[in-house]
Amino acid sequence: MSKEFKQSILGLAMVLPSFAILLIVVIIPIVQSFVMSLSNGEGGYDLSRYAYLFTDKGMRSNIIFTLRITAITCVLVLLVSYSLAIYMRFNQGPVVDLIRKTYMIPLFIPGVIATYGLINLLGNHGWMARMLEVIGVELPRIIFDEKGIIIANLWFNIPFTTMLLSSALSAIPSSVIESAKDVGVGRFTLFTKFILPLSYKTFMVAVTFVFMGVIGSFTAPFLIGANSPQMLGVSMQQVFSVFQEREQAAAIAFFSFLLCSVLGAFYIRSMTVEEKGKV
Repeated sequence: MSKEFKQSILGLAMVLPSFAILLIVVIIPIVQSFVMSLSNGEGGYDLSRYAYLFTDKGMRSNIIFTLRITAITCVLVLLVSYSLAIYMRFNQGPVVDLIRKTYMIPLFIPGVIATYGLINLLGNHGWMARMLEVIGVELPRIIFDEKGIIIANLWFNIPFTTMLLSSALSAIPSSVIESAKDVGVGRFTLFTKFILPLSYKTFMVAVTFVFMGVIGSFTAPFLIGANSPQMLGVSMQQVFSVFQEREQAAAIAFFSFLLCSVLGAFYIRSMTVEEKGKV
């Protein structure tokens, strides 16, 4: 056998275990969910389960609610995380040291514990409500609606996103930044022409992770979300366990997968176009 053929066989052998795991854990369940979602309960197959997602008023509200929460959370997470990453990259001092030592702490707190903490802090009879009551101020309703879900998702996603963006910004050579400053480049131009393009790949990775994490979130929406409308993850659980409609739950799950696939396809296309531009 030629050397090239042996290398091809070796490469294939190294890829097969990962592909097998992907096939068993991801691809096969997705296919099974799609086939199950097509069942109409009468022995046939159609798209009635998907039509229900858009014709039922409650389900439409759940979809719109999920997309709104996801969009707001993504924007806020990226704004806060990018600001923190840039501040830590281009500044020094005790405040920067404090941020670096503490911003990762939420990653080590389980989601259930963090959500319980938010309930005790921001609930109608929580710590903050009792403290404000002393000075005669009534705490407005924060949790048990979309504000609580957004706050919880900010807690879960800001540390990891900040870590990703900080890693990307630390890889930007200081000489590039200093050279741009020496020729009189302003802060806005420095960000749009140098910092953002040089960290664009990591930025897209962060967007993808945050989007998929929020749109498929369950713990916080289940514990501090309203009864209606609901995030799709909570709605799927209700349909599956309470109403015992497995096929409809499968349709919700596959629809959620399609929503994530849209962003995944955009990310892959963006990376492909960028790589072609470098050739």
